Amino acid sequence: MNTAELDNGVADARVAVAENPYWYHTMEVAPGVETPGVFDLRPTVERLPWPDVRGRRCLDIGTWDGFFAFELERRGAAEVVATDIADHDHWDWPAHVRARGVEYMHAVSGPEKSLGFGIAKTLLGSSARLQQVNVYDLSPDAVGEFDVVVCGSLLLHLRDPLRALAAIQSVCRGQFLVTNQIDLRRSISQRTQPLLRLDGLSDLCQWWLPNVAGNRQLVRAGGFELERESRVYAVPFGTGHVPLPTGPRAQLTRLSRRLLLAGANGVAHHALLARPPA
Repeated sequence: MNTAELDNGVADARVAVAENPYWYHTMEVAPGVETPGVFDLRPTVERLPWPDVRGRRCLDIGTWDGFFAFELERRGAAEVVATDIADHDHWDWPAHVRARGVEYMHAVSGPEKSLGFGIAKTLLGSSARLQQVNVYDLSPDAVGEFDVVVCGSLLLHLRDPLRALAAIQSVCRGQFLVTNQIDLRRSISQRTQPLLRLDGLSDLCQWWLPNVAGNRQLVRAGGFELERESRVYAVPFGTGHVPLPTGPRAQLTRLSRRLLLAGANGVAHHALLARPPA
């Protein structure tokens, strides 16, 4: 490819990225062209307890713009299926924000939730296949079975994470990599006691926020056996994130979080590698 062709390709990629009004994931989809995601998972990838995915059939649950689906391909997966809900109406919205939440998401991201995935797939030359299916409805009949299943930061947004884990187990015949946001303060103050804090009232559409011990317990209670885990890590905010509060209390909270996360700034997470029982 000559310089003119490269320049044209980059320009076309920028136009394509701009067609999606809301990017959740930050990804480089062409040389020097990044999506303006709400979160940037790229610095966290090597912190996860990845299994060997080379030559395997893999599933990415709750894919949104497809970050983990494309990462599975990059790591050598033979086939990648990505699943997500078809519309923002299918979220597990808390009752008091349902109408307002759906209206807001349609306003900021448009009616087509999978638009970002399609754009990124085309620009990256990916062969990952998207199926619009709710995590609760996963089954061998619906999507088949997989050697490796990945689920990123989804469980805290579900009203019934154990029901979701049962559905995930039904399609996982090998290994399960799951990441989850965690309650950092309770992970430090309660290291051995499994805790899950119930929300269900905030505008963040969060239900169950575990400490690290609670995250382990949740996955075990869902029928999986634990193999390995990550240390607590921070998922950085992307350029598309809403501006963070700047008051003294907010600054103190961010400073405390940076101290507890070894200087990193972002949302505290914990990842587990598990497998169904033999």
